Amino acid sequence: MEQTVFETHRPAARIIDDSLAGTKHGVFWLEDVADSAVTYPKLDGSVTVDDAVVGGGYAGLWTAIKLKQEHPERRVILLEAVKVGWAASGRNGGFCEASISHGEPNAEARWPDETGTLRRIGYENLDAMEQFITEHELDVDWERTGQLSVANHEYQVDWVGESPDPHVVTLSETEVRARVNSPTFLAGEFSPRENANLHPAKLAVELAKFAAKIGVEIHEGTPVDRLEGRDDEPILLETKQGTVTAERVALCTNVFPSLLKRYRFHTVPVYDYVLMTEPLSDAQLASIGWDGREGLADMANQFHYSRLTADNRILWGGYDAVYHVGGRIKREYEDRMESHRRLASHFFTTFPQLAGLKFTHRWAGVIDTSTRFCAFFGQAHGGRVQYVAGFTGLGVGATHFAADVIVDRLEGRVTERTELEMVRSIPLPFPPEPAASIGINLTRWSLDRADHNRGKRNVILKTLDAVGLGFDS
Repeated sequence: MEQTVFETHRPAARIIDDSLAGTKHGVFWLEDVADSAVTYPKLDGSVTVDDAVVGGGYAGLWTAIKLKQEHPERRVILLEAVKVGWAASGRNGGFCEASISHGEPNAEARWPDETGTLRRIGYENLDAMEQFITEHELDVDWERTGQLSVANHEYQVDWVGESPDPHVVTLSETEVRARVNSPTFLAGEFSPRENANLHPAKLAVELAKFAAKIGVEIHEGTPVDRLEGRDDEPILLETKQGTVTAERVALCTNVFPSLLKRYRFHTVPVYDYVLMTEPLSDAQLASIGWDGREGLADMANQFHYSRLTADNRILWGGYDAVYHVGGRIKREYEDRMESHRRLASHFFTTFPQLAGLKFTHRWAGVIDTSTRFCAFFGQAHGGRVQYVAGFTGLGVGATHFAADVIVDRLEGRVTERTELEMVRSIPLPFPPEPAASIGINLTRWSLDRADHNRGKRNVILKTLDAVGLGFDS
């Protein structure tokens, strides 16, 4: 098997050791908003409302806002188990991509007749988010910078220029390195409309503030233990603080176990790891260029993603996507020095001119992976309970689209969104353990082998492709 550039051009161990020596295990984004975040009270007693939303991440916040805007006279409540934005919404890479299908290749493989429609809707969705953020003056460090995808190996250069999206610009080695200067970059594609960078924790904080301002009742520290109801009766949400009785319910619980048992096996928790550097000096920034501040990712199956923050730190994440046997969510899984050391090594392979730069923070987040690698929509109780999950790490923008779908369906509206095959279809569930661990880790091994074999997919990946379970990042 061939070695990747990250193996043939490893930095000295001393460079890695020094870069991580003072790193804090903590989420930079969440620390950065600690002083500005609002604390919302726990639920205190039983209440009756019109609409209830479970989950205080992006999907829940957008849904609550849209429900309240649709019917200002209705009582809307949002229940969050811990704190608004504390999980995936507050610890992601800060990319807000236009794709709602986890990339165009994923859409082409699953819904070839809808690929163009999904692309258009994705752009419209991102535009709508930008308009909302601008109109309401939300302080979220929004930058519509576009997305730069780079080839790190010769075989990946052949993939450049294959996108059917007319907005994508093909870049030679000279052109891509004029944008971001790395000796590993051999070619690239720039999508000017595809991405916006933002501060993820600020977005959660600002959406919650806006929701509260228009009358959404937000309760933190209020996990929902059980959902009960019949098709012709109000829905009951049971918490330790009291029962919420609602006519309609939106479940936006991301990676955490669904309150609807029928969807318990439709997602699995996969851990993604991230590093954040100290702010770059002017000289360090000049050495890499990056004047366009584009979102950055490479073309491998095990890919890296990177971006500049408002104060010119570099966020560097990806590559390792770890499923732990048993599919449990545990805080201890977030501290995996093996993954953070690997990320640091790959960082200095990509930017050797930044040797000596320190990482200030390292963390991890749990991704709600589905078998089709993008969100799916479920429902129960005659459509009065709507559910979304499975964003698979690309939910910053897609959650806004999901909220529109949920509201359409709760209102009984038939729209272009609700009629998409992507919305109407449900992916296959994952098998129970131990089959899940065996299958997921075998797939991960196969993707790594492909990255070491000029991108060639083995019989395992080809079989998954044939049955609609394949993934090409």
